[in-house]
Order: sequence, then structure tokens, then C-alpha cells
Amino acid sequence: MTGTGPDVQLIDTTRPHPARVYDWFLGGKDNYPVDEELARRITAIDGGAPRAARANRAFMRRAGRMLAEETGIRQFLDIGTGIPTEPNLHQIAQSVAPDTRVVYVDNDPIVLAHAGALLRGTPEGVTEYVQADARDPRGILERASAVLDFDRPVALSLIALLHFVADEDGAHDLVGTLVEALAPGSALVLSMMTADFEPENVQRGISAYAAGGVTLVARSHAEVGRFFEGLRLVEPGVAQVSDWRPESTPEDGRPVSLYGGVALKS
Repeated sequence: MTGTGPDVQLIDTTRPHPARVYDWFLGGKDNYPVDEELARRITAIDGGAPRAARANRAFMRRAGRMLAEETGIRQFLDIGTGIPTEPNLHQIAQSVAPDTRVVYVDNDPIVLAHAGALLRGTPEGVTEYVQADARDPRGILERASAVLDFDRPVALSLIALLHFVADEDGAHDLVGTLVEALAPGSALVLSMMTADFEPENVQRGISAYAAGGVTLVARSHAEVGRFFEGLRLVEPGVAQVSDWRPESTPEDGRPVSLYGGVALKS
């Protein structure tokens, strides 16, 4: 494990944090009243928010398993990990190939506080946690290289991360820097919010996040597709996360305001 235990004073309980709000949506207990307040406000605006969080988590599991089973990739770099919610990515990948190496990255001290739950991997594999900001891709690559061999394929996972980074704040440069460092045969997995289906609800949610001091950006299908330029999208391409290789019938007939996709680097 990278780093030492967190100083609890570093955890800002006065402002909501996306990882903790997401934890509340998933039914977790690792959040604070300020996070629950924002999550309840968003749920009052859009009752499907917790359902979307569950659909996003299920997309992560399906994409991770597909890559482990069908591509032979044995290294994963998961940025914006969030608070551990089983099954985690390393459990999915290492259940397919026990020797898989996984590096998790997040910048919330509460995630570091629970990183031990992320590090219970297989004896054959390696699971590490790096405390770093997603807006420092070069620093992430440098630290992850202690565990991952970037001369070999790596699956880069950016799940529900990029809608917290605006284009003008360098979202495309962030992804470009990370993808450029990947060897041929690597993969990019991402999901992000869209207003294509329920624009009024999504805009109200954006406003609620903004009131809590959190940037949130909704992108169209075409805008999400731009992040995959130069890569080969696997079927079904960029789709609602609930429609990306579903294993069961969606919870209800409502759309999920999140796009997801997986692409390979030639």
C-alpha cells in the first residue's frame, strides 16, 4: 500500500465530496451529514439518482470482467476509485486471472482511510492504492509505474470521474496524457453524465452540486465519444451504462443519464 494512515483532520466534513455522495447513493455508511444532505436534495430532484449509481457500478463490473476475460489484460489503473463497495475492480479482475495487478487512485482522505478494504487481493496478484489527484496525470503515471509495467497493456478505468472535470479545466488533456502512456493492446473504460435524456432533471442536479461547491458537467453522446478518438470502440460503442452489454433487465424503463464505453488502443 502506498502512503500511511490518514490524519482525520484532513477529511473536510464541511463540504460535500463526490465520492461520499456516491457512497450514499449506493447505500453506504461512509459519508457525512453534508454529503447526505446533498444526496437527498439530488434524489428529491431526480429519484433515479441512486438507480443510476447502481447502474454505473454494474457497468464497471461488466467492463472489468469483459477486459479480463476477452483481452488478456492483466493490469488495471483505476482513477477516481471512490469508497470501496464490493465487489471492487480487483475482485472482478483477479477472479478471472489471479495474477492481475491493480492500482487504485483517489484524492479523498476517507477513501485512503478505507483503502485496506481495497488491498485484500489474491496472493498471486498485486493491489495497491495511490493517494493522488486525477488532475495530475503525470504524477499518477509516475507513481503507478512502481506497480504497473506501462510497456505492457493496461486497462485505464475512469468511471464516473470526468463529469467532475470541465473541458476548460483540462478534461481532454488529462485523458490524452494517460492514454498516450499506454502500450498497444491497452484499454480505456469510462462513464460520465449526460443530459441527453432528462435535461431538466440533470440541470437541476448540476445546480445542486454547484451550490455545494462541486463542479458537474453533462456531455452529449458526441462529446463523450470525443474522449475515445484514436481508439477502437468495442461493441456496443458509447451507450447508456445500463445498455452496455446488460446481463439483466434494467430496474425500470427510465433512461440512465450516464454514458459508458470501452475502447482498445492499437
